Amino acid sequence: MKLKYSKFWFFLVVTILIVALFFVKNFKLQQEIIKEDNYVKIETIEKETCLECHQNTKGYSNYHNPELIGCISCHLGNPNTMDKDDSHKGMVLIPGNLKDAKATCGVCHPNELNKIENSLMTTNSGLVAVDKYIFGEADSPNGRYHIQLIENSASDKHLRDLCANCHLGAQKEEFGPITQLSRGGGCNACHLNYSDEAIKDLKTYLTSNKKELPQFHPATDIFVTNEHCFGCHSRSSRISTNYEGFQETLLDESEVIAKDGFKVIEDKRVYKYIGEDVHHTKGMLCIDCHSSHEVMGDGKRYIHEEQAVKVQCSDCHFKEQPNTVPYDSLDAESLLVFLHRDYKHSDKEIIAVKKGGHPLVNTFVDSLGNAFLIGKRDGELHPLNPQSEVCSRDNAHKNVSCATCHSSWTTRCIGCHNEYDQNEPRAFDLLDRKYGKGQWKEFVAEFSSSLPAMGVRENSEGTHIEPAVPGMILTIDKGSYSGKELGEDVSFHRLYAPNSPHTTTAKVRDCKSCHTNPATLGYGKGELIYEISEGVGTWSFTPAYELNPNDGLPEDAWIPFLKEVDKNVVNSTRTDFRPFTVKEQQELLLVGACLQCHKEDSKEMKQSLITGIQPLLKKLDKSCILPTW
Repeated sequence: MKLKYSKFWFFLVVTILIVALFFVKNFKLQQEIIKEDNYVKIETIEKETCLECHQNTKGYSNYHNPELIGCISCHLGNPNTMDKDDSHKGMVLIPGNLKDAKATCGVCHPNELNKIENSLMTTNSGLVAVDKYIFGEADSPNGRYHIQLIENSASDKHLRDLCANCHLGAQKEEFGPITQLSRGGGCNACHLNYSDEAIKDLKTYLTSNKKELPQFHPATDIFVTNEHCFGCHSRSSRISTNYEGFQETLLDESEVIAKDGFKVIEDKRVYKYIGEDVHHTKGMLCIDCHSSHEVMGDGKRYIHEEQAVKVQCSDCHFKEQPNTVPYDSLDAESLLVFLHRDYKHSDKEIIAVKKGGHPLVNTFVDSLGNAFLIGKRDGELHPLNPQSEVCSRDNAHKNVSCATCHSSWTTRCIGCHNEYDQNEPRAFDLLDRKYGKGQWKEFVAEFSSSLPAMGVRENSEGTHIEPAVPGMILTIDKGSYSGKELGEDVSFHRLYAPNSPHTTTAKVRDCKSCHTNPATLGYGKGELIYEISEGVGTWSFTPAYELNPNDGLPEDAWIPFLKEVDKNVVNSTRTDFRPFTVKEQQELLLVGACLQCHKEDSKEMKQSLITGIQPLLKKLDKSCILPTW
C-alpha cells in the first residue's frame, strides 16, 4: 500500500515539474494559451514593453484589448526590450492577412481560420472553373481550383487581368479602413473597423512622417457593415449594388453631375437607382441573413456559391413552424457571437437554418410563437412574418424559388467582347499585383435591367425554378493571346447563369410577367403576342434585338422561340441549371393564353394555383381558344 502511494506522489511531483517547466519556457512570450472547446483563450501574464511607447492608446474592441491579450498576440515582435529596432523585429504591421494569419489571428481562432482558408471567398474555385471551361481548358465547370495556384494559360491570364483581385488571400498592405476600393485582406476584410478618431489619428501619423503616434487604434471586432462586403460584391453579379437598389450603367461621371437617381461610386462607375431590396429599406445588413457560419464557410471546399449558401427565405418566413435550437445547444462560434453582441434572449428558442442546421443567433421565437430578428446594425426588432396564404397553399408553384417571384429586377449584360492586347505597356496583374506588358481587355455593349429570366435547377435535391441572368453572352478572341491575328480564332458563347438578385420585394411579380414575358421565358426582350384567327390560337414573337450572326438568336436571348435547343450547345454556367424545354415553354404559354381573358385574381386562376391547370381544361367554356403548337 505504501509503495502504491509513493508512486502516486512521485508521478504527481513529476507532473507538476513538467507543467512548471512548460510555463517557464513560455514566460517570455507573455502568453498562456488555454484551449477550451476548440476556442483558444489568451491571458496576459506580464506587461509588455510595447505600451511604454504606445501609451494611453484606445479604441480597441472589448475582446482585443491589450490588457487582455497583449500587443504581440496580433502584431508579434519582441515585447521584452525598450530598443525600438529590437522590439519591432518580426513585427506584423497589418495583422490579419492570410499570409501570416496562422501566427496572428489563427492562434486564437484556429477553427475560423481553417474555414476561411477553404471558403470560396478565398479559393474562388467556381470563378476559375467556369472561366477555364469557357476558354476550353476544362471539360466541366465543376473542377476544384484555387485562385492563387493558377498559372499563365489564356484563361489564367484572363483571370489575372480582370478577376483575380477579389479573394481573401489578397494582401492588405496599406493602413486605413475598409472602403469600396478594398479587396481581400484576410480577416481584415470583414473585421477591421476604424473610428473617426482612428482615421484622423492615422492621417496625422502619416503626414508627420510617422513621428506623431496615433492615440486611437482601429478595432477588430464582429461588427461587420455592408461596406465590408461592397468592394468585392459590387462586381460580377453586383449583389451589393442591387441590394441598395442601383444598376450599373456605361455612363461617364461627367454625364450625371447633379442628376437625381444616379450615384458615382469610388471606382468611378456610374449607377442609376432602380429599386432597393425590402430588407435594405428596413436597415438590415448583409450579415443579418448571412451569418458567420455562411460567410466564413463550414470548412468544406465547395465548387459554386449556391452550394455554400445555406440560408433560405423559408428559414425566417416559414410555412408553419420554424426550425429552432435552444440557447444551450449553440456551438462555440455561435455562442461567441451571441456574447459579443450582448444578446439577452438566452431563454428563448433560436431559429436554425434547415439546410445545414447552423443557428441565426440574432433571431428568437417568443412564448406566443412569434418570430423576430434583431438587426445587427442598430438592434431594431424586426417581426418575421410567415409565408402568406397564397405562398403556403400554392401547389402549382411549389417548385418555384422565392427569389423567382419576389425579385423585382436584376442586372443584364450583353454584347461582351474579350481580346488580348499584347502591346499594352501598363498591364496590371491583379493576382501578383505587379505591372507587365500585355493584357486581356473586355468591351461591353450594354448594361440594363429587367425582371429575372427563369431557369430550371435539376439535381439530387429535386427540380426547382430559379432566377437567371445573361451571365456570359460574349466572344473571346483566343487567337489574340497565342499570337494570331485579331479575329482569326474567336469563340462565341451564349450562357445564362443562376442568380439570386437580392432585389426582394414583399409584392410578387404578376402572373403575366412569367407566363407572357418573352425575356422571362428565355427568348429575350421583344413582343410576345397571342393571336386568335378563325378559332385557332397561336403565339408569335418579334425580338427587340438584332440576330447574332454567330448563332442566329437575338443578342439577349437564351433559347430560340419554341424550338428545341441543340443538346451539344452549352448554354449555362452550371451543369445542373438549364433553360426551359419546348414542352415546358408550351405549358407556361398555355397558362399565358388563359391569362389573355381571365384576370389573375379570377376564380379560375386562383383554383389553378391549388389544383393545377389540367383539371380546369376538362371543363372549358366554348369561348376558350387554347394555343395550337
